[in-house]
Amino acid sequence: MYEAFYQLKDKPFSLLPDPAYLYLGEDHGLAIAMLEYGLLENHGYVVLTGPIGSGKTTLLRHLLDTLDKDATVGFVANTHSGFGSLLEQMLAAFQIDDVESSEPAVQHQRFVDYLLSNYAAGKHTVLIIDEAQNVPASELEQLRLISNINSEKDLLLNVILVGQPELQRTIAEPGMVQFAQRISVFHELKPLNREEVRHYIAKRLKIAGATEFLFTAGAMDAVMRGSEGIPRLINRICESALVYGYAASSEKISTAIVNEVISDQRRAGLLLHDERVVGLDKTAVAGPWFAQEPDSEAASQALAQAVFGD
Repeated sequence: MYEAFYQLKDKPFSLLPDPAYLYLGEDHGLAIAMLEYGLLENHGYVVLTGPIGSGKTTLLRHLLDTLDKDATVGFVANTHSGFGSLLEQMLAAFQIDDVESSEPAVQHQRFVDYLLSNYAAGKHTVLIIDEAQNVPASELEQLRLISNINSEKDLLLNVILVGQPELQRTIAEPGMVQFAQRISVFHELKPLNREEVRHYIAKRLKIAGATEFLFTAGAMDAVMRGSEGIPRLINRICESALVYGYAASSEKISTAIVNEVISDQRRAGLLLHDERVVGLDKTAVAGPWFAQEPDSEAASQALAQAVFGD
């Protein structure tokens, strides 16, 4: 649709996690380093939390792409109770389908046998649980009991728990002290700051084939205000802004275009972090969120040179 108009080979702001578009701001770079450290040093439990849309799944996919060939990875994504117990999902994640009983004790032993077999074969077993905030404390405790099975010097199972901030509350429950003590690496993702949002937008445009900068400096700052630095919301706003710009035959995405997108998305309830305006009338846009800041040509050119100058 708008790709040909803006001379792009791809959609730069898809909502689907894509490691090819990974942008590592300071905090996201630290998160990757912490995840890799937890795995390479065989530290057992690694916990990564962050708000909805902060980029947790994208970081996980990047991590999976970097694991060595000796790693056996089980990925649990559907943690809702409707998909079965955590133990059942773990067995499925590692394709352990020869369990002859639905009894938890039997399933537990079969999983332990699998870990021992992997270790004897020189393999590194990694369990990744996404959306871990949905896992009850009782099932996390069962996971701890499994991880008690270790060799003399090595852990048989590395666990990465990824979830929304509610996961922290589960771990902090009084009965979870022993589980919490097993966590060796913890990181909470923070939103991108103003400069990171600018470079995030620029990098994704460049990867998609842009040879010049399409967003003015004022437009990028409007994206920052509308998204509060949350990558998924940045993508949603920018994707719509390109559609709006295409519809208006606008060669550049201006502050006014982004503000119109934000206005429409806020009224539709799509900006999840925004609770200040409900039913906003576009003819009555006012306040700092929709201030018509000047589009600084100098600022736009400086960033364009930094990104596209090579």
